[in-house]
Amino acid sequence: MVDALWTGYRLREVDADGWATFWRLDPRGEAVGLQDWYGDAERPGHRLWSRAATPAGVRASWRTTATRVSLELRAALDLSGKIAPVDFLVDGELHRRVEIEPGEQVVTAPLPGRPVELQIWLPQAGAIGVRAVAFDAEDGFAGDGTTGAVAGEPAVPLPPTGPRWITYGSSITQCTGAYGPSETWPALVARRHGWDLVSLGFAGECQLDPVAARTIRDTPARLISLCLGINVYGGATFSGRTLPGQVESFLRTVRDGHPHTPMVVITPLVAPAVEGRPNAVGLTLDDVRACVELGARALADPDLQLVDGRTILTPEEAHALYADDLHPGPDGYRLLADRLAPLLTLPL
Repeated sequence: MVDALWTGYRLREVDADGWATFWRLDPRGEAVGLQDWYGDAERPGHRLWSRAATPAGVRASWRTTATRVSLELRAALDLSGKIAPVDFLVDGELHRRVEIEPGEQVVTAPLPGRPVELQIWLPQAGAIGVRAVAFDAEDGFAGDGTTGAVAGEPAVPLPPTGPRWITYGSSITQCTGAYGPSETWPALVARRHGWDLVSLGFAGECQLDPVAARTIRDTPARLISLCLGINVYGGATFSGRTLPGQVESFLRTVRDGHPHTPMVVITPLVAPAVEGRPNAVGLTLDDVRACVELGARALADPDLQLVDGRTILTPEEAHALYADDLHPGPDGYRLLADRLAPLLTLPL
């Protein structure tokens, strides 16, 4: 068993059996816990915290000469009935993708046996716990996180490198429908630019929650992007009267910790399934876009860039690449990365 420098999360919670949950929001002080994965889904906040316990964007790297890596993992279906795979990257390229089943399991991948950089990306969908990582273990895991590996395992954990980028958004940022965790659009952009990704994509739960604003505020970063509005539209969370002020308040909280960090606010992408249709509080998606823009412009912030989400993909591309006229499919996420990467840049 070797050390792992996991990154991309806010709090690591370890239970009595050694299983680690990587929370992307800090649950301390909240009425939640590890078992809330399986609790009352109708309780206020449950859905947000179940998404926050999913390790989208969480990963670790090692320098290794090993011929095999083993990951001891526990998985359960998320609220949408999904578990995404684990991705193993060697020298920055996808080396092995392993599908995950519910329950406890050991996931293994062969390695080249020469000096390489290995990166493990945890699933972007599912309730996931991690107990141990081992290289060249002779007998696998003993069921308690120990292995049959000999001393001097050929792997050295590597810290994250590059400027940190925080991105906040909905299921379109969590990307549960991507081929794998290293091929979500945030992962693709971060890998392309060499950035240290913190992905705060919460399917159905990008609702401008104060805890999300505080998390971004308190996390050092060189760039922040926020895709705002689609979940507010779907949930009819705010009215035309309250949404601009809520956006402004959220952004001002973020600014309290990042006075001059470049910030990009992106309004909802084209969504053919709902364009022009008023939600339960009478707002169309264009109304929501206008409210997000009003809230962002209220800051009069020279370090804030506003991007109209309708310019990212055309309606024709959305029809062709969306799985349901609302959520991109795997190729749609790749195209999103291609379109957003040039817009998300650091100042020289």
